[in-house]
Amino acid sequence: MSLLERVFYFHQEVQKAHFPNSRTLAAHFETSVATSKRDIVYLRDRLLAPLSFDHDKNGYFYKKESFILPFEDSPGIVFLLTMLNKLAGEAGLGELPEVKQLEGRLSSMISSDYGKLVDRISCEWIEVEPIDHRIFASLTEGIVEDKTVKILYRSLKGENSSREVAPRRIINYQGRWYLLADCRLRRASRLFHVARIRRAEVTGRAMPSDPCPEPELLLQSFGIFGGPPLCHARILFTSTAAELVRHQHWHRDQTIEEVDEGLCLSLPVSDYREITMKILQYGAMARVISPPELKQRVEDEILSMARHCDFMGHPA
Repeated sequence: MSLLERVFYFHQEVQKAHFPNSRTLAAHFETSVATSKRDIVYLRDRLLAPLSFDHDKNGYFYKKESFILPFEDSPGIVFLLTMLNKLAGEAGLGELPEVKQLEGRLSSMISSDYGKLVDRISCEWIEVEPIDHRIFASLTEGIVEDKTVKILYRSLKGENSSREVAPRRIINYQGRWYLLADCRLRRASRLFHVARIRRAEVTGRAMPSDPCPEPELLLQSFGIFGGPPLCHARILFTSTAAELVRHQHWHRDQTIEEVDEGLCLSLPVSDYREITMKILQYGAMARVISPPELKQRVEDEILSMARHCDFMGHPA
């Protein structure tokens, strides 16, 4: 059990006038008396609890009955913890045992206001992919324990491959989970889509001491397809799209320029796939200024879509 749980339990016992002491705290959590004494000192000195010891009752009481813990009735803390639980569920992690435990602990550790917030906070993500909580647990264990993980991975073409990877970072991007890892098969850093990992098992082998060049590559250009930028894309947004994009953060190195027609966004791009989808999202209110390759790709995609719809009409 965590320090927070032990401290909160002790606080509740004091409030109930049960006159707890270090031995009763240790017995409840099956910890050492020395640990319980440190918990009580933490409550008194760090959380400023007005603790006093009653020698006749051999336990602690509060000299001020109005004392509450800093996080106990704070709307901000209640909101943040509620958001944490909500986001975990909406991000496809609702089946993780730790998330279910958090739900139970929040409802008992905070206040009745927690229940109100649960019903009134909504986190809506699109294209969320639920993932196997056992696989996710193996990946996080590999990171924490600095151990490699054996995975069975299914590609977009439906091909399975067995790999041993050294997990470096877990990433949630647009509702999907990815694993950045050093792949022994490819002898390079690779980004794995967690939903396509069919099996994962932590090995007893330690992480390599010489990791592949890593995460900064993910940050150099727009989207999940990281790497050195091919170009700086310039996109003109007009009408309501300009107002929307004005307040959006697409990349750390983006620049926004006000122009007569609306707003011009410039950002580094290493792969045209995702930026093309993003541009098409805004329809006629988005126009590629440069580079020509990206402009051509968007035009080709629009023509391809038109051929599969009724927009072009039917032959006579």
